[in-house]
Amino acid sequence: MNYIAIEELKHAWVFKRKDLPISDKDLAAIKPMSNARSATLWGAAISSKVDHPDFFSEGDWVFEDSTWSEKGPWEAIWDSEEPELPEAILNHLTWENNTVVYFCLSRKVVIETTWAVFKRTWKNFLMMDDGPLLVAKKRKEVAQFLPNGTFKLGLKP
Repeated sequence: MNYIAIEELKHAWVFKRKDLPISDKDLAAIKPMSNARSATLWGAAISSKVDHPDFFSEGDWVFEDSTWSEKGPWEAIWDSEEPELPEAILNHLTWENNTVVYFCLSRKVVIETTWAVFKRTWKNFLMMDDGPLLVAKKRKEVAQFLPNGTFKLGLKP
């Protein structure tokens, strides 16, 4: 089994908030992966050495300064009434709306959705801001959301 029910996700509450409602259609498109599938994707796309963003080190592409080209704030926009992701992120991640994206929290927790759904529900996702990475299927562009309210944009090797 590649996915688990959203209710089984430890962080399911972020998708059930009344102040940040998600349509039933979008909720159905937010698919937490099973631990095994998360580990496979994490190992292939993020790191074969570490299990969580807190532990990236030399040798992990995420750790390398050369990966990242731009930084900026996300938290101020998150706190505002503005529904859109920060403009720098939208300009960097120029993916088609149907592009499959992976919100990678750790080796055990990866959530799959589409770029269109992520853009509409990003404020829900970023309630989990402990360094997750947003990557897309067959794309080099990447974003990382840091707990200090900033993001980094770059290209995977």
